Amino acid sequence: MSDSLTLATACAKHANEIQAEAIEVLDLRGISSLADFFVICSATSLPHLKAVSRDVRHNTEKETGEGPRSSEGEASSQWLVIDYVDVVVHIFHEEKRDFYALEDLWSDAPRVELKFTSESASE
Repeated sequence: MSDSLTLATACAKHANEIQAEAIEVLDLRGISSLADFFVICSATSLPHLKAVSRDVRHNTEKETGEGPRSSEGEASSQWLVIDYVDVVVHIFHEEKRDFYALEDLWSDAPRVELKFTSESASE
């Protein structure tokens, strides 16, 4: 079983590999009982939303052995949620992300520094 930081960074990495944009990992430990981390990213179209969700779920499970407990939303809603209990991944169409502004809502949450290598983007 992966720790929540490892799981969150794996989700972010796999979102990056499928070219999700503006990827943020918010550290909610100590400020919320909802989850330890939120991974928030944007997709540029409905097919891209579906692809990001599919690849994050599949590749994160392949890498960490952790599958999501549930997934919510339809691409047509422009907001998909993948729930790993301690990590919640939010995949937004860029317009919906601005509307819901989760980063503003959780502005007191520290951001996890992400370092993506060109190697991880081509795997």
